[in-house]
This record gives sequence, C-alpha cells and structure tokens, in this order.
Amino acid sequence: EGKYVLLDFWASWCSPCRKENPNVVAVYQDYKDKGFDVFGISLDKDREKWIEAIHADHLTWTHVSDLAGWSNTVAEKYGVKSIPHSVLVNPEGIIIDKNLRGEDLRNKVAELLD
Repeated sequence: EGKYVLLDFWASWCSPCRKENPNVVAVYQDYKDKGFDVFGISLDKDREKWIEAIHADHLTWTHVSDLAGWSNTVAEKYGVKSIPHSVLVNPEGIIIDKNLRGEDLRNKVAELLD
C-alpha cells in the first residue's frame, strides 16, 4: 500500500528547520497510521550533531544523510537551494506539493487522508 511521503530537507544547524520540526512531528503522529510518512534528508556534515538533533526533536521517521552538507546528492537532484525545504510525494511517486509548513502541511495532509 502506497503512502504520501514528505521528503524533509533539513539540518541540525538550521534554526527555521528546528522550529518547524514540532509541527512535522505532530502531523506525523496524527497521520502515520493513515498513509502518511516522512523521510528526513539532512544537509549536516557533523554526524554527532545530526543524530543529537534527531533525538532532541523526537524525529522518529527514517533519516538519511551523506554528511556532504550542501553537496548532498539528493538535495542536488531536487534542486534544494535553501532549507527547510520539503516535497510532498503521492503514492505513485509524483510530487504534488512543495514547502508546506505549519497549518498548511496539516491542512494538505488532512485533505488527502481524512
């Protein structure tokens, strides 16, 4: 069964990213059993700080990083020029929205899954 997945580009050193994390966590908690998932892609270079931020912000979804900072392979493929940056992908793998934050993220996920 396919899911709607939020590709979340962030980094431990990015304060706007860290400020948005509680919102993403709340939406994830409310919709993870209804067909929503988050995939974190970090632009960190420091593995320790990256791991610490995941735990501190209670980010319980899958995380990846090549620890290459702005040269992150996935970020380059998606044309990420600033973070936080997110891409919402439907179960067929098609991008259906970008950079949803705060209530906009919750409203879009609710529209799709409620």
